[in-house]
Amino acid sequence: MSTTQRTSAVPNVTLNDGHSIPQLGFGVFQIDPAETAEAVSTALEVGYRHIDTAEMYRNERGVGQAVRASGVDRAEVFITSKLNNGHHRPDDARRAFETTLSELGFDYVDLFLIHWPLPTLYGGDFVSTWKTLEEFRADGRARSIGVSNFQVEHLQRLASSSDHQPAVNQIELHPYLLNEQVRAYGEARDIATEAWSPIAQGAVLGEPVITAIAERLEKSPAQVVLRWHIQRGNIVFPKSTTPARIKENIELFDFQLDADDVTRITALDKGEVGRTGPHPDKFAHIPA
Repeated sequence: MSTTQRTSAVPNVTLNDGHSIPQLGFGVFQIDPAETAEAVSTALEVGYRHIDTAEMYRNERGVGQAVRASGVDRAEVFITSKLNNGHHRPDDARRAFETTLSELGFDYVDLFLIHWPLPTLYGGDFVSTWKTLEEFRADGRARSIGVSNFQVEHLQRLASSSDHQPAVNQIELHPYLLNEQVRAYGEARDIATEAWSPIAQGAVLGEPVITAIAERLEKSPAQVVLRWHIQRGNIVFPKSTTPARIKENIELFDFQLDADDVTRITALDKGEVGRTGPHPDKFAHIPA
């Protein structure tokens, strides 16, 4: 996995399938569908070229509308979506993926993920779901495919049962939860790590270590934490509907943390106690 520089200063990460993804993107989790197009439009205006959505968020249509209205060439925008938990069976996954393309209004996505492994549902069979995503990759409608919230044992099952390993694994990862076993497994096998909840839903922003670094560098605490992610090689996509915050979150490439800063932030890890979302081994939610 290599990194090259974009003209917008956001580095590209080269995935194990040869495609590249901007290391910093814009997330639309929990953004109201009615507000999504405006938020994504703002993100595109200030330089984001990577948008992360999901079927579960119900705002894919707004993402597509904003990209088309932006005047930015579709080929210049990296779009990720994710399979909803209720559609893991192969035929259901095929129909859901067609709906994703229809909602976005494009004939392909750059990256499509299994959103959750759901090991306690579907007889624990996420391998057949993964093989269905391999079909989307083979016919070009998904340029890259990956997973989200997969643990090491889940990744090992895919490796032993399918033709392609995921290009990425999107996991909860922030200073309170390093999720190091999963991240290290991916790094050793050229699976890129994407960090969701990169600032622990804001919980880490008041940490004295982080606020002291932010004050010294004249940056916001959020910028410091996002820069920590960048320097550790994580792919991140903060979300906001506030234009000033959207702009601030992309301004990460005119400063660096020194090695001691990175070490002190990394030392904030709380292990499982720091997790803000559900554990992937137990999560079994299918949205209505």
